[in-house]
Amino acid sequence: MNGVHDMGGMDGFGTVEPEPNEPMFHAEWEGRVLAMVRAMGAAGAFNIDTSRFYRETLPPDIYLSSSYYQKWLLGLEDMLIDKGYVAAQDIAAGHAVESAKPLKHGKFKLDDVERIMVRGKFGRTAPAPAKFKPGDRVRAKNMHPATHTRLPRYTRGHVGVVERNLGCNVFPDSAAMEAGENPQWLYTVVFDGAELWGSDADPTVKISIDAFEPYLEAV
Repeated sequence: MNGVHDMGGMDGFGTVEPEPNEPMFHAEWEGRVLAMVRAMGAAGAFNIDTSRFYRETLPPDIYLSSSYYQKWLLGLEDMLIDKGYVAAQDIAAGHAVESAKPLKHGKFKLDDVERIMVRGKFGRTAPAPAKFKPGDRVRAKNMHPATHTRLPRYTRGHVGVVERNLGCNVFPDSAAMEAGENPQWLYTVVFDGAELWGSDADPTVKISIDAFEPYLEAV
């Protein structure tokens, strides 16, 4: 979707200033938010792409004024309410008011934590041969979906070169809407800076993105 989260190439936000020796969490509550998101995902309440989509749909003023883990928390609240796992009254009260909806995978125990914290594997059997190969010139489609996509807005309509085939993977655009895994080929595509930013761009700059096959068309 074309939301405020897709900020690549946008002007007016200043330079990115990395924090020296940045800690994993800036406050204890941030770690608890991460734990809640991972726990509910492992219990079958949602998948990673659905989780991302709910963060992307936060109102622009809320998104821009929230810290990283505040976005995670607000997206989690909206998602769990929409899916019926909690009620708005539960959130407001800070404890369960309504009876909880059963979780798809049920509860897990302390012994399950290490397994749950291992990142999932998203490679899948290909339903058809790959359309592109390294060296092919491709154009990122000028698409504007209303739902989740991993194609950066600043690349749309621009021409790049396939550098690598990354295999067939779960398609986030489908998974986010819980419409099945719909496996698609994934490629690394390289764009010249001038192609994306115009003649004033640094001629030595190249931008690489990972783009799914439905995002691309042959040139």
